[in-house]
Amino acid sequence: MRVIQKAFMLGAGLGTRLRPLTERLPKPLVPLFHRPLVEWGMVACRELGVREFAINTHHLPEAWQAKDRGLGIGDWRESELVGANGERGMVGSWEDCPVHLFHEAELLETGGGIKNIASWIGDDDVLVHNGDIYSSMPLGRLIEAHEASDHIATLALRSEGVAKHIAHVDGRVTDIRRMLGHADGSHVFSGLYCFSPELLEFLPEGEKVSVIPAFLELIKLGKLGCVVIDDGIWFDLGDPASYLTAHRELGLADPVHVDAVIAAGAQVERSVIGPRATIADGAVVRDSVVWPGADVGADESLVGEVRM
Repeated sequence: MRVIQKAFMLGAGLGTRLRPLTERLPKPLVPLFHRPLVEWGMVACRELGVREFAINTHHLPEAWQAKDRGLGIGDWRESELVGANGERGMVGSWEDCPVHLFHEAELLETGGGIKNIASWIGDDDVLVHNGDIYSSMPLGRLIEAHEASDHIATLALRSEGVAKHIAHVDGRVTDIRRMLGHADGSHVFSGLYCFSPELLEFLPEGEKVSVIPAFLELIKLGKLGCVVIDDGIWFDLGDPASYLTAHRELGLADPVHVDAVIAAGAQVERSVIGPRATIADGAVVRDSVVWPGADVGADESLVGEVRM
């Protein structure tokens, strides 16, 4: 199997459904079991052979470069690469992999965001990972399907879910949201896909645009592929309720970080307590998430909540 060495992590969304959490951090940086949500995706990509990342930013961009709130990168510097919007990127190193930040002062949407990083894409195939999902799907099957085909882009689909917008036949997408009038959707788009650099030819210059119009053009050419991957976990942390549910159900790490400080007289039940968090004497924390560095005061009760 050919290895895709570049991954684009979508990080520029506003995260409106996850407010008030996203009033403090961009959604991809919201902690999930003690590490930023997007970092779980980066770890998965790195295990597949990815060795370079690009991330687009918009909402609270300074958080990405904060060592205590972002990816733990302390050596950010100006990149040689400039986005198509004229903004010079920043580059740092995560797990020995270059990470390029491309800022969008005006939100460019999914298609415009890809066009904006054309200088980084070059002649390489790219794995795209939505920054606001957690997935343990075996993405090697997505890469294998893409590299074995003549498709310009290949989508990873799920059989179960609410938004069944994708119709497909024999590994090719035939319609999206019935926009071409061909068929009703049967599968959910996971927010994970691969594309070859030829996709850039279907994206307009200097426009704020979704990637969907380009996908529709690829469908007409028989060049939008897909693979159904129902193995593994796929979880959309869309709102505060699903955020709490993820911490109850996923069990990705020890719920109480070793650097958390919990008083002997405090009660902590079915909760995730982040590093440097403090739970004072007499406090009750139940079915909740306490972010890194946050405090729960003496005799305070926190039930079914997120403390930031």
